[in-house]
Amino acid sequence: MTWNVLYTKPRNEKKVRDGLLKQGIDCYCPIQKTLKQWSDRKKWIEEPIFKSYIFVKTPKTDSEKTAILQTSGVVRFLYWLGSAAQVKEEEIKAIKSFLENHDPVETIAFEPGVELKVKDGALKGASGIVLYQTKNKIVLNVQQLGMSLIARLSVSDVERNA
Repeated sequence: MTWNVLYTKPRNEKKVRDGLLKQGIDCYCPIQKTLKQWSDRKKWIEEPIFKSYIFVKTPKTDSEKTAILQTSGVVRFLYWLGSAAQVKEEEIKAIKSFLENHDPVETIAFEPGVELKVKDGALKGASGIVLYQTKNKIVLNVQQLGMSLIARLSVSDVERNA
């Protein structure tokens, strides 16, 4: 099973997710809780990890694709190298596992880099392109999205791919 990536209007990710779920369309919007501070108070809020992106199971029919595109807040499907961006089920599971085991998570735009393999932890066995590596921080790329996940992993938990 594969997933497509939807591009949404800014700050509409949760609204799009709710609209798609009401229509019975399977979707996933990775979210984390963060503490925000205003001048008069602090509050825990849920923020999407990937700004303006949401994942939907690949539409089976043209009418389902049309329903997705007509959902309030949806701009378009994301394209990668001329075709619809697709994310494998394993990658969605890896994102879910990653979010369960790393708090907080940041995202950044990426440049192609070195390929590393994770040898310990929640992402054990996973390989990915790495933007950079410091003593305590590893930046793993999810290439189909053009985004990166930042995890604070021990350098001993990764190794160069052969």
